[in-house]
Amino acid sequence: MSDRPRVILSAFADEAANHKSALEQLSVMAAVGLKYYSPRFIDVNGTGEVKHVVELDDAELARLNELHEEFGMSVTGIGARIGKIKLLDTDDGSHNVFVPMDEYLDGEVAATIRVAQALDTKLIRGFSFYHPQGSDPKDHIPQAVEQLGRIVERTSAAGLVYGLEIEPNLIGETGELLAELCRQVAHPGMVCIFDGGNVAAQNKTRLQVHGELLDMIDHIGWMHIKDYSIDPSMTWTGAVDEEGLKNFVPADIGDSGHDALLRELKGRLPALEAKMQALGAPGFFLEVEPHLKGGGQFGGFSGPDGIGVALRSLCRVLDYVGIDYSLRDFSDIQAARGF
Repeated sequence: MSDRPRVILSAFADEAANHKSALEQLSVMAAVGLKYYSPRFIDVNGTGEVKHVVELDDAELARLNELHEEFGMSVTGIGARIGKIKLLDTDDGSHNVFVPMDEYLDGEVAATIRVAQALDTKLIRGFSFYHPQGSDPKDHIPQAVEQLGRIVERTSAAGLVYGLEIEPNLIGETGELLAELCRQVAHPGMVCIFDGGNVAAQNKTRLQVHGELLDMIDHIGWMHIKDYSIDPSMTWTGAVDEEGLKNFVPADIGDSGHDALLRELKGRLPALEAKMQALGAPGFFLEVEPHLKGGGQFGGFSGPDGIGVALRSLCRVLDYVGIDYSLRDFSDIQAARGF
């Protein structure tokens, strides 16, 4: 038995599926060796109707759970859209929408909680609201804290953990800002999610990406794995054109420096694993979300081949820095056969 620190591997399965069907997604997840995944966009019955997971009805959720049993899969967390709305009802030239908070809590937030409970996961991925374009996100921290606090009260009361992802163009677009949101919300049911690709896509160097991780590391709950190669011809304007991002790459190629990021985490992993287990999760997740064939505001695509490339890339980095993980092996096949 290895005494090296360990992580649990996962992926956003819709990235792996050409047609987004549940059978396609779960087949690829099992084939690449994963036992956990996060649902986002999915066609449960194979009819061609793709829904966001929070929009599934009771029958679709029941069918999805049957497929989880069939494929030996468990849900890491809900790839939710919570917090990807405007903080203020102002016309700032963006296409982002504003929803009054009471309506939002009883609508999107309640729907996400329902699905998390139905799919037997403790984790919800979320965001920190769009501030008006051109404004300083720091000026909007008090209102964001108030609204995030109300969301976390709802998710925590349902026994769930709200993970706040670092994301361009949102109030929590840097590690420092994300950590400040967590400090001020001051609730154990809210943690941060780091994503090196989301930082590098803001035209930041390897050292800057590492610094962003350090800024938020006391609050981290899990980590998304994508990377980005900075376009040296790009002039940084302070905002990211999410639909124009073209340079997503595997974790052992890009400008985030995942070897350094994971080495930074390595010594902290036993404490992080214990922290997340105390919150009801099975451990500390590294979740592949590579966007190798394209990414945008609400999702991305890598294809069945791309998800395999991305997972193998991550495993190479983990092997290099000395962090343990597991993929399906023959013992899992024997267990499924009752041996």
